[in-house]
Amino acid sequence: MKQLSTKVTSNGHGQDSSYFLGWEEYEKNPYDEIKNPNGMIQMGLAENQLCFDLIESWLAKNPDAASLKRNGQSIFKELALFQDYHGMPEFKKAMAEFMEEIRGNRVTFNPKKIVLAAGSTSANETLMFCLAEPGDAFLLPTPYYPGFDRDLKWRTGAEIVPIHCSSSNGFQITESALQQAYQQAHKLGLKVKGVLVTNPSNPLGTALTRRELNLLVDFITSKNIHLISDEIYSGTMFGFEQFISVMDVLKDKKLENTDVSKRVHVVYSLSKDLGLPGFRVGAIYSNDDMIVSAATKMSSFGLVSSQTQYLLSALLSDKKFTSQYLEENQKRLKSRQKRLVSGLESAGITCLRSNAGLFCWVDMRHLLDTNTFEAELDLWKKIVYNVKLNISPGSSCHCTEPGWFRVCFANMSEDTLDLALKRLKTFVESTDCGRMISRSSHERLKSLRKKTVSNWVFRVSWSDRVPDER
Repeated sequence: MKQLSTKVTSNGHGQDSSYFLGWEEYEKNPYDEIKNPNGMIQMGLAENQLCFDLIESWLAKNPDAASLKRNGQSIFKELALFQDYHGMPEFKKAMAEFMEEIRGNRVTFNPKKIVLAAGSTSANETLMFCLAEPGDAFLLPTPYYPGFDRDLKWRTGAEIVPIHCSSSNGFQITESALQQAYQQAHKLGLKVKGVLVTNPSNPLGTALTRRELNLLVDFITSKNIHLISDEIYSGTMFGFEQFISVMDVLKDKKLENTDVSKRVHVVYSLSKDLGLPGFRVGAIYSNDDMIVSAATKMSSFGLVSSQTQYLLSALLSDKKFTSQYLEENQKRLKSRQKRLVSGLESAGITCLRSNAGLFCWVDMRHLLDTNTFEAELDLWKKIVYNVKLNISPGSSCHCTEPGWFRVCFANMSEDTLDLALKRLKTFVESTDCGRMISRSSHERLKSLRKKTVSNWVFRVSWSDRVPDER
């Protein structure tokens, strides 16, 4: 007799992806500066550990929040008893105001239109359940977060059709790529229910431009479908430009309170901006009352605990703290990203120029034996097993071009990052092509920066990646 269901025994979870296999190898031999200095360094985990000191300092100054007290009096019993699944009003208000602050207070979020969920994983899956029947499709630009194969498809039965983006324009979304993906879905007999994007992008580390956002809104308007904008990295922008949300575009196009606005939904989480993935705090924002109602009912399967809501409502309501935190977080992310890029350049490796996120999209195409995904996986295995660095190969992110890797930089100390870069440089210099690259890497990189037409990383004008103010 079969003991387990087909659902749980299928490979739809994606656990056999190189993305997750790298994690498994890391867990067998994790690096520790004292206990295991030759262990594997985790560079495949998009976790923000750069500002814990700021949060811990706030907790020390606000003991009532962490001790579950109000004005010095315990509210343990109040929080321990049953809570309505709509969430605490004070927490939803604090979340809405924090989301507004990240967007420069240019747009507003109505707390009554926020649905709480146990992280963005739960939020995205809940939206899939609300918007798609099994077999319906969502279009996603590539490369995309490997976990989406699990989050969007595994339990819902929805399908993903890729919007193929290319390094020729810095992996930006184009109208032709959108149309081709839409047509491909119809060729496969799939009904397209919407488009889902991450903004800023995971794994690219770049924010969508205003042109791309306008294109997406126009596309879903013409096709009468939905747009989900996963904006969990919105507070990690570290460039000079401001983060542009899809909500900004709706306002600029005067589409607020229209049928189009009811088909645009935002996913948010405190996992990346505040570095609190263990707290499991996510949210859905929708202007469609029916979706808010349906998603709220479904949130019963993934609630945010009362004590977590109480603690974070106090923290997020402290405007002086949130302002200082966001500013300092962005400074530290920028400094850490520059450290990674500089170290990679010393090894003759370049990246897509990024302005957000906890990772870089790293170009190692020149280290491949052949221009194939088999060669990419061979290189990945050498880096994992020999160099002992867990990085994520582009193929796990459904990139259409071999040789790209996502490398995270915010989940470790500066010393650990420096060690990882030293290991990688030693590996590159030990390879046949690496020996040739290392001799000319500095000259080549300087030359590339001076050219107006050169390698695609520099050929794409950075102004194309910086949202304009039109």
